[in-house]
Amino acid sequence: MKIRQNVRHWAAKKALTTPVVGEFANRKLVDLHTRIFLGKADEARQEERREHLDAFFDATMDAYVAALEAGYTEAQAREVTHIQANFDFFNHGWTEMMEIPAGELEDHYRRYEEFFKHYDVTIDDPLGAFAPVSGVPEAPTTPEKLEEGEFENAVAGFADDVYVEDAAGQMSVGGDTEEPDVDVRDAPGMGEYDDDEGANADD
Repeated sequence: MKIRQNVRHWAAKKALTTPVVGEFANRKLVDLHTRIFLGKADEARQEERREHLDAFFDATMDAYVAALEAGYTEAQAREVTHIQANFDFFNHGWTEMMEIPAGELEDHYRRYEEFFKHYDVTIDDPLGAFAPVSGVPEAPTTPEKLEEGEFENAVAGFADDVYVEDAAGQMSVGGDTEEPDVDVRDAPGMGEYDDDEGANADD
C-alpha cells in the first residue's frame, strides 16, 4: 500500500503510546480518520456512516499499538490498520472510500497473515479480537458499488510491500525505521492538549 510518513505520524505514535496522553490522542485520531474517509463518500451517505467509522477506527488504534508491540515498524503498523479499514469498506460496498482495489485485498492480508491470524482478523471480520464487546454500530451497505467495480480513490500496484512517501515527496519501501525526536503536540489535534486537564480526564 502507498502511504505517507512525516513528523505528524511519528508524533501520533508517541502520543498513542504515552500513558494518559494516549487517550486524548486516540480520540483526536479517530475524529481525523472519520472526517477524512467520510470526505470521500457522497454527502448524503456521510452521517449514516459516522458512528460506525468512529467505533471502527477506535478499535484499529488498539490494532496499531498491538502491531508496534509485535515488532512491526511504524509504517507497517499503520498499514495494518488501513488494510483493516479497506476490508470493512469492501464488506459494506463503500468502494469510493477504499484505498486499494478489491483484487488486492487478499495480497495485503497475506503480507500480515501471522499478525491477523493471531488476532482472528479476516477480510470478512476486519477487527477480529480488536472488536469492542458492545460491537460496532451498523451502517447501510451499498453492494451495488461493488457490482459497478469502480474504486475511484484506490491506488493499485502496491500490494507487495508498504511504499512510503516522506515529507519531501520521496518514495521508499518500508519507510523510516529510526524514530525521530518529536513532541506529542505535533500529532493531529494534540496542539490543544492541556496537561492538567488530560491528567484529570475521566471520559
